[in-house]
Amino acid sequence: MAVKINKGETLSGLSITPLVDVVFLLLIFFLVATRFVEDERALDIQLPTASEAVPLLAEPKELVINIDASGKYFMAGKPYALPQVESVLKATWDGNPTGASVIIRGDRRSPFGAVVNVANICRSLDLKYSTVTKETEESHE
Repeated sequence: MAVKINKGETLSGLSITPLVDVVFLLLIFFLVATRFVEDERALDIQLPTASEAVPLLAEPKELVINIDASGKYFMAGKPYALPQVESVLKATWDGNPTGASVIIRGDRRSPFGAVVNVANICRSLDLKYSTVTKETEESHE
C-alpha cells in the first residue's frame, strides 16, 4: 500500500523577490561607501605639522586616586603625599591632554578636604574627574 504525502502550500506562497531586492540594495550601499573611503585617501594634500599634536588614536588615560579613612592618598597601591599627587596629575596631563581623566575614590570616613584637594588640582589642570560612590541596598527595590 502506497502512502500519499500531502505537500504544504506554505512554501509555494513564499516570495523571495523582496529579499533579493534588499540584498542588491545592501550590495550597492557597501560598494558606494567603500568608494568614498578610497576617494578621501586618494587626495594628495600636505598636512600641516604641529609640535604639540596628540594622535587621535591615543587611549584615554584613566588615573584612580584612592583616599583612605585617615586622608592618605594612594595610586596603584602606593602611598603619595598631596604634592606628589599633583606632580603625577601634571604628568598625566602632559602625557595625554585630550583624554586624561581622574577617578577619585574616597573612603566615607575620610576627611572631605582630602577629596576637595584632589578635585581642586584636577580643576586647575583642566582634567576631567569623577568621584565614585557605592549604590545602597535600598535602591534595588
